[in-house]
Amino acid sequence: MTERILIGVAWPYANNRLHLGHVAGAYLPPDIFARYHRTRGDEVLMVSGSDQHGTPVTIRAEAEGKTPAEVAGYFHDKFVENWAALGITFDLYTTTGTPNHTAVVQDIFLTLLEKGYLYKETVSQPYCASCKRFLPDRYVEGVCPSCKTPGARGDQCDACGKPMNPADLIGACCKLCGTAPEFRETEHFFLRLSAFEQPLLEWVKEQQDHWRLNVQRFTRRYLEEGLHDRAITRDITWGIPVPLPGYDDKRIYVWFEAVIGYLSASKEWAQRSGDPEAWRRFWQEDCKSYYFIGKDNIPFHTIIWPAMLMGYGGLNLPYDVPSNEFLTIEAQKLSKSRNIAIWLDDFLSRYQPDALRYMLSANMPDTSDTDFSWREFVRRNNDELVATYGNLVNRVLSMLQKHFEGRVPEHGGLDERSLEIIGKTGATLQTMDELLYGCKFKEAIKTAMALAAEANRYLDEKSPWKSVKTDKPAAADALYTALTVISGLRTAFYPFLPFSSEKLHGFLGYDSTIQADGWKLRRPVPGSALNPPEALFIKLDETVVEEETARLGLM
Repeated sequence: MTERILIGVAWPYANNRLHLGHVAGAYLPPDIFARYHRTRGDEVLMVSGSDQHGTPVTIRAEAEGKTPAEVAGYFHDKFVENWAALGITFDLYTTTGTPNHTAVVQDIFLTLLEKGYLYKETVSQPYCASCKRFLPDRYVEGVCPSCKTPGARGDQCDACGKPMNPADLIGACCKLCGTAPEFRETEHFFLRLSAFEQPLLEWVKEQQDHWRLNVQRFTRRYLEEGLHDRAITRDITWGIPVPLPGYDDKRIYVWFEAVIGYLSASKEWAQRSGDPEAWRRFWQEDCKSYYFIGKDNIPFHTIIWPAMLMGYGGLNLPYDVPSNEFLTIEAQKLSKSRNIAIWLDDFLSRYQPDALRYMLSANMPDTSDTDFSWREFVRRNNDELVATYGNLVNRVLSMLQKHFEGRVPEHGGLDERSLEIIGKTGATLQTMDELLYGCKFKEAIKTAMALAAEANRYLDEKSPWKSVKTDKPAAADALYTALTVISGLRTAFYPFLPFSSEKLHGFLGYDSTIQADGWKLRRPVPGSALNPPEALFIKLDETVVEEETARLGLM
């Protein structure tokens, strides 16, 4: 039975290049999930976009003497190029700078205000006397009062993930000039988050058993500690205007606005598709909505966004929030300032996208932080992609070109061993179906590679390169069996390795698409024409390790 699946993907700030931590944490997992569900026959909508209004954008713009729009536009274009190069298949990748997004955000603002979930209050906010302006949260830095880590921002501590207010920071200072801010009174709108504490706690406890443990624990801890109302406007001029007279110098703050992008992007997709009401299928009808994010964004997607949805009414709450942990680089925490980062565009300029997708899938930080090392990347590429999977495909298809006129061989009654591995191929797809459905991507790709290794052992047992000279029917049986397994691997690896899977699909001479074939084993038809194979993957020289670690300054 088919399902309807909404996939919301974290919105990256359009202020810097994408790095491998972004990909492993929030962007590769949803693409794997979307490709799997589309192949399964489900109706999928995957949306995201560039967050143009975050203070990271304005900070960079001021540092470079540019407008925020110039900075955001430049990086948005780069993101779109990166997604295409990596094979990330959004149904719509947009921005928070569209008139549509503004309209949807302002509608939610006014509806929550009308229902009493927003209220005005005069509060004390950090003001930099040197810069002569109120400071948005990210313009204030200091020591986290909870974990005592320096460099915590006024909105959140990245080290412990705790949401923050600027006044909470120890030794707070202005990020731009270093001056200690003073606090002045200003009027702002607040979200009555405290009103949703009990409904959210009941929702999490009763319905979210399928959430990952880290997401459950993180969410329950904050709920049990008690929710506090949060300001949703700031004294800034870059962002979504407050849709009320008298607030020209204030904007709706990004933490409230950005999560609404999932809804606004869905509406934009519907408009572009020619059916403006199509978004309702994913938001108001039977549909499971998944939000793929890094662990630093958990409270915004399991507490704040659900509260906003509850308050607005009539929209589906999240079904799952499969948050990933962090990716370290060569056993060190990612640090842009110390150049401990691997930029996605740099990586893709030198290596195959499927090699990266494989490494990050097999080493995904789904339940704990994991490490990316160049030595492990080269090993997995050469030993697993090239020597195990790629070699299996190449030697089977090459033998069929050489000895069977480039066609699927006719076969007789297959022996027990051959039937066993064909059966195991179908069972592998079934096992992966269960794993992928539960967002267990690392386990799923290991299951696929285990089948490739088993197929190599089968081929070594049968040795068709020997039997083709003395018993051609036996060789035909072995090669037909191996080809059947390869056809299954084409499907099994497709969510993870789309470029090589599509190439293999062409080698097998299939005239449909992998998605159209569905999540099941397609057995080759004897006599069908095959196409000459090429190498699916490129073997890497061991010198790559030294070259790349030198780029990181770690030699």
